[in-house]
Amino acid sequence: MQDSPSEKILREQPAAAKPLYVIALGLRGFPDIQGGIETHAENLYPLLVKLGCKVEVIARAAYLPRAQRAWRGVEFRRLWSPRRKSLETIIHTLLGVLYAGVKRPDILHIHAIGPALLVPLARLLRLNVVVTHHGADYERQKWGGFSRGVLRAGERFGMRHAQQRIVISDVIGNLVRTRHARDSVLIHNGVVLPQLPTTTAALQAFDLTPGRYVLLVSRLVPEKRHLDLIEAFACAQMQGWKLVLVGVSEYPDDYTRAVLSRAAATPDVVCTGFQSGLALQELYAHAGIFVLPSSHEGLPIALLEALSFGLPVIASAIPANLEIGLDQDRYFPLGDTHALAKLLRNAADQAFTDAQRHSQRAWVQQRYNWETIAQKTYDTYLLACARAGKSPVFKPAPAETSNDR
Repeated sequence: MQDSPSEKILREQPAAAKPLYVIALGLRGFPDIQGGIETHAENLYPLLVKLGCKVEVIARAAYLPRAQRAWRGVEFRRLWSPRRKSLETIIHTLLGVLYAGVKRPDILHIHAIGPALLVPLARLLRLNVVVTHHGADYERQKWGGFSRGVLRAGERFGMRHAQQRIVISDVIGNLVRTRHARDSVLIHNGVVLPQLPTTTAALQAFDLTPGRYVLLVSRLVPEKRHLDLIEAFACAQMQGWKLVLVGVSEYPDDYTRAVLSRAAATPDVVCTGFQSGLALQELYAHAGIFVLPSSHEGLPIALLEALSFGLPVIASAIPANLEIGLDQDRYFPLGDTHALAKLLRNAADQAFTDAQRHSQRAWVQQRYNWETIAQKTYDTYLLACARAGKSPVFKPAPAETSNDR
C-alpha cells in the first residue's frame, strides 16, 4: 500500500532529538469547564503528553483556579481576558499569540475560527500554526452581523494561512475545500467509554426517576433550541416523565431568561444548572432518552457522550448530526416540534434493551476512540513541522503524569 504524504515524511525523518513542544490556544481551560472545545481539549492533551509532547494550554484566568498549574501532565498558563462576550476571545487570543511568540513552541495549536483571526499575526511571528475548525460559528444565532463577519474572516485567515488544518467532520472538510480551496485532515471528536454508575444521588437531588426523564446537556445558547424541546415535551404528554435541562450560559441574556421562564411555566421541566463529574455521569446513565434539537453543531460531543452511555437518542436532522449515522427514525426536521413530540412518545413506548445498549457502546468506542485521535493529531503536528522545515525531529518520550495538582 502506498504511503500517505504524512507517513512518507515521518518515515524519512532521522532519529528524534527532543519532545515536541505544543502550546494550545482558543479555549477557556479544563477540566470540568463547560464547552465542546474544552471537553475536546480535556480528552486530547493528556494523551498527547503520553505520546511524548510537552503541552502548555493557555487558559482564561477567570475560568481556571489560580492553583491549577497542571493536570494529567498538561501545563497551564493563565492569561487575563475581559468578561465581555464580544471581547473575551479576541483579546485573550492576542495575548496568547504574543506569549507564544516569546516561548517559541514547535506547534501553536489554535482551536476554532474566532481565535483563528490571529493566525496572520502568529505567522508574522514565525510560529508554526495548526488550526482545528470546530464548526462554522458564524451560523450561531447569538451573533450579529458584525460578529458574523469577524468569524468569517477568522475562518478565511485560519484555513488559508495555517501550516495544517484539522476538521472534526466531513461537513466542515467539504466547506474548507470548496470555500477556501485547501485540504484538511479529518480527525473526529472522540468520547471516553464511561463506567456506568449505579448511584443516583443527582437524581434524588432533582427528584428524578431512573429511565423516566428526557435529557439535554448543553450551554444555554439559542442554537441548542431548548425552547423547541420544551414545547415538544409539553405536546408529547409523557405521563410520569420529566424533561431535564443541564447547563448554563456564561453570559445570561434574553434567551437564557426565556428558557428559564418557559421551563418554570411548563410542568415536569427541571433545570439543573451546570453539572460535572459523578453527578453528570449519573444524569446521563439513568436517563430514558437523550435529545439534541440544535440548529448548529460541529460534531456534537454531548451526543457522542449520550451514545457512549448506551442511551436512545433523538437529534435534529442537520448535517453534523446526520454525520453521526443514527437510524433515520431517530432524526426530526429542525424546528418541527410536532415531529419531535411524536419521536419522544415512540421512544418512551419502546424499551431499549441491554443488548442494544451494549452494541451501541461498542460501536462508539470503535469509531470515536481518543487514543486514535491523539495519534492522528500528533502525526499532523509532525507533518506541519516537516513542511515548515523545522529541526530537530521529534519522537515520543516517556510522559510524566505524576504532577497533577
